[in-house]
Amino acid sequence: MAENTTIETTEHQSERGGGFPPFQKENFPSQLVWLAITFVALYLLMSRVALPRVAAIFEIRRKQRDADLAEAGRLKSASEEALAGYEKALSDARSRAQSLAAEARQKQAADAEAARTDLDAKLNARIAEAADSIHARRAAAMANVHAIAADAATAILERLIGRTAEPGEVKAAVAGALNS
Repeated sequence: MAENTTIETTEHQSERGGGFPPFQKENFPSQLVWLAITFVALYLLMSRVALPRVAAIFEIRRKQRDADLAEAGRLKSASEEALAGYEKALSDARSRAQSLAAEARQKQAADAEAARTDLDAKLNARIAEAADSIHARRAAAMANVHAIAADAATAILERLIGRTAEPGEVKAAVAGALNS
């Protein structure tokens, strides 16, 4: 029975005009008119004021983005050109260094060859001097050998035969014996 009294109370209030006004049938047409007026006003306000500002902001951002991309492309091409220039300079420097090193090696080889040739000439001159000195000493020694041999032969003959031999004959005999 308590449920029936609640339903009757709600029906009684709705007949008297009570309840939530937006849900009342009598208010629907005026609400729809105000909805249409508000929608048109907001649409006009948005299309005339807010949307052009938003579109302008998007356009500014698009232009800035395009400018940034163009600048990035320009900087990229400039950096690629700089890199190509650097690589060319580096390869030129390497080839120049290699040619300088080759020239230095050739110069050192030529200097070494000249020093070797000079040293060979000096050594050959010293060898020739030494050979001449040896020949001179040998000749002197041989002359001394002849004289010593002649003296020895004279002394031997004197002891063997008891008389001295003639020096010219002894020297001729020693020379003949040494030369043969």
